[in-house]
Amino acid sequence: MVEFSSARRIRMGLVGGGPGAFIGPVHAMAAQLDGRIDLVAGAFSRDPARNAEAAQGYGVAPDRAYASVEAMVAAEAAREDGIDFLTVATPNAHHLPAARAAIESGIAVMSDKPMTATLEEAREIVALLADKPVPFGLTYTYSGYPLVREMRARIAAGAIGKVHKLVVEYNQGWLAGAAEGQQAEWRMDPKRAGLGGCIADIGVHAFQLAEFVSGHRVSRINADLGSVVDGRVLDDDCQMFLRFDNGARGLLMASQVMTGEGNDLALRIYGETGAFRWSQENPNRFEWLKGDGGMEVVRAADPTLGPVALRGTRLPGGHPEGLLESLANLYGEFAMTLRGEPGSLVPDANEGLRGMALIERAVAASREQSGWVDFIV
Repeated sequence: MVEFSSARRIRMGLVGGGPGAFIGPVHAMAAQLDGRIDLVAGAFSRDPARNAEAAQGYGVAPDRAYASVEAMVAAEAAREDGIDFLTVATPNAHHLPAARAAIESGIAVMSDKPMTATLEEAREIVALLADKPVPFGLTYTYSGYPLVREMRARIAAGAIGKVHKLVVEYNQGWLAGAAEGQQAEWRMDPKRAGLGGCIADIGVHAFQLAEFVSGHRVSRINADLGSVVDGRVLDDDCQMFLRFDNGARGLLMASQVMTGEGNDLALRIYGETGAFRWSQENPNRFEWLKGDGGMEVVRAADPTLGPVALRGTRLPGGHPEGLLESLANLYGEFAMTLRGEPGSLVPDANEGLRGMALIERAVAASREQSGWVDFIV
């Protein structure tokens, strides 16, 4: 692992994020929010003019805007001031080639989700990391919210007793009509997105959040995926029953055709003695339902929160923090990992593998109308 002085900023490369991209610029902003990381290189677009335009916008020197990710990692690995890690912010089909190039060059990787386009590709990344271990993180962004982490810590400490029911929903409406524009088009194209549509784009977020907060793993699924809009090959609507390793039952619903919805990710977890309710569209509070019928509202930045939640909070209570700050928390903890510091909760390649297994198993089980199937990764 690279040795870092406490003062030196960590150097980031970015693949993707060219003009018109959505998630690449968000990664760049979040990574640099706390002043620990600098974006210094990139392969932003295959088009030379667009690549140069993106480099100028990000403040990257022209000679460090590369024509390909392979050219970038080769050149940067040879520099004394080369990148310390690569962020992969491309359509799913390009995740494996980019991650492979970085890992084989000894460069750490922070990848957008899902980890790859197929489960077989995800297994290849896990095998690469076993042969050449470098830090590898996945930006399941919602796991970075301070109150999501507070719910996780309280459940682990027994605040609501044994978990016996979990409901997670991720509702969007932006694909209820024609898939127009580059962001919509690639998500509905199996050559670029992989096996899953909605399940791969947002369903894995809901799945990871359920496991992350509850502390339990899904062991069985009963999936129903479909395409509501005529002519689509990939799913745009899905729901599934879940069974967890402690016997708890769950329900996951994810849809991109729920007309009028924005980014409505919500989680409800019920235990023997209480329950937690949280919504991503109002992320700075969660409700703690008590077994005696009472309710407590837990707010962001409250001094009674645990150390992990407080570590990820930047502003005094009452000042909203959102998705950008949540993603910045993951980048901050990835920086901790690169510095050899303990305590990171950044999702790793094993969580990425579980996400890809969910996509493949859910798509197959739904197509074959298999009913309940074991979920073994």
